[in-house]
Amino acid sequence: MEKSSSCIGSLIVVGTGIQMVGQTTLIDRRLMQQADKLLCLVADEATERWLKNLNASVDFFNHLYEAGKPRIQTYQEIVESTLSYVRQGLKVCLVLYGHPGVFCYPGHEAIRRARLEGYSAQMTAGISAEDCLFADLGIDPGANGCQSFEATDFLIYDRRFDPNVPLVLWQIGVIGQRDYVADPVTSGKGLAVLTETLLIYYDPAHEIVVYRAALFPLGQPCVQRMALKELATRPIQTMATLFVPPKSAATRNAKMLARLGIQ
Repeated sequence: MEKSSSCIGSLIVVGTGIQMVGQTTLIDRRLMQQADKLLCLVADEATERWLKNLNASVDFFNHLYEAGKPRIQTYQEIVESTLSYVRQGLKVCLVLYGHPGVFCYPGHEAIRRARLEGYSAQMTAGISAEDCLFADLGIDPGANGCQSFEATDFLIYDRRFDPNVPLVLWQIGVIGQRDYVADPVTSGKGLAVLTETLLIYYDPAHEIVVYRAALFPLGQPCVQRMALKELATRPIQTMATLFVPPKSAATRNAKMLARLGIQ
């Protein structure tokens, strides 16, 4: 149920996209400007400076991350701090790096809890790393479909997938790690386990792409093409995404073609 008119607090969750400032929508920029309180978790200092000029009420959550600190603890602190301003009756805008609803627990949880308490809360759409990947690698998910999993989730839940459909695995640089990782590159057990698992379905020489979107407008993405067997031996950026092309073309179902009247 909605709060009474004396409690006018509200929450809007928006994203800055992957690239510095340039992928922020006009609608989101206006929402940031109009907020009574602007709360932000972003990935670069240039965006921080831009946000400070946009709205003087801004505060940042980056300091909550510490090496070895469980990420879920940091997420809960972000959520609770955000809600504390909503409860004061303020119009709060929570700004998150990338798409605010993709691999972003704090955005969804803050909205869920705000609504449970009777406040207006919503999220706008943004640009994620996968959106950038489609553009930079020339991938159309409508052509052959696309399977997308978080890498640790993919392994521990033994996800079923079709190796003849493009596969996207997120966060391959932090497989099995629940704590915050500050190192810019990583390798080790997680990548070895992922490689071993994928080799069940793909040839060792199957070409894969380790991808990191450009962080700055007009910048170049990091695109590392390699054989699958090399994955565990290469240093990988913690924010990297893995793209695995299909190993072969899908086979059409003749009976279904007939049922649908497709020649």
